[in-house]
Amino acid sequence: MTKIKISREFRVGLLAVTAVFVLYFGLNFLKGVDIFKAVNTYYGVYEHIDGLVPSAPVYVKGLKVGQVEAVEYDFSKENSFRVKISVNRDIHLPLGTRIELFDDGLMGGKAIQLVYEPVSASTALHKSGDTLVSSMGGGLLAELSGSLMPKIETIATQADSLLRSVRLLIDGQSVQNSLASLETTTADLAASSAALKRMMNNEVPSVLRNVNALTGDFRTISSNLKTIDFAGTVQQVDLTIRDLRTISNGIANGQGSLGLLLNDPKLYQNLNNTANSADKLLIDLQANPKRYVHFSLFGSKK
Repeated sequence: MTKIKISREFRVGLLAVTAVFVLYFGLNFLKGVDIFKAVNTYYGVYEHIDGLVPSAPVYVKGLKVGQVEAVEYDFSKENSFRVKISVNRDIHLPLGTRIELFDDGLMGGKAIQLVYEPVSASTALHKSGDTLVSSMGGGLLAELSGSLMPKIETIATQADSLLRSVRLLIDGQSVQNSLASLETTTADLAASSAALKRMMNNEVPSVLRNVNALTGDFRTISSNLKTIDFAGTVQQVDLTIRDLRTISNGIANGQGSLGLLLNDPKLYQNLNNTANSADKLLIDLQANPKRYVHFSLFGSKK
């Protein structure tokens, strides 16, 4: 059996071809291109591309169907840029399809989307290599700015009116008077605080000393109260009350002189009659004093 000899040059060449193929396949894989899948090529022309770069995605209704293959330019023409895109061959583009450049996300990246009406069996289709109608789309940022700008303008107008009102209010005399009153109140509070501080430093210590002295007096009184025989005092008061009750009962029953005086009606009548007689005697004495008193320097006569 004859053994086939492979030269070193052949092996080096085979390795180089394999490395190039792997590099090409890897780069296209990283770009999202399937080199084993057939694609159609289309073109679009633009006056400016706003940062569109090769390998940018191509969408149809949000689905990625291809990518930007190249961006050619010729600044001698009004539409200086010619964009080449590759689209999966199973995507059929009817005549009138627009190739639209739009903002892809919030970071400012650019992408391509294909806009067309639904395809029917009788619709004429674009062929690979055709140049499509080009247009510029606003994208997400444009939509947001278009919807938010009127609201922002309204808010800015309201904020301007509010600032004017606040300025008029601040410049008005009422605010100045309020600030002056607030300044006066602050000064009064400062004076009151200083007076309170002086009182706390000067008068409060003397008051506390007096309170301590008063507390000591109460403590002394409490000690003295502890030495009083309250039980004996209460017993003496009880005996006194019993004696008073006995005397009161005796007076009520007519016992003793005071009892007879209070309970004997005859004694009352006699005293009343005596008082009446004394009153009549005094009246007669004032009217006829000579009946009762005889006074003469030379002797009396009958």
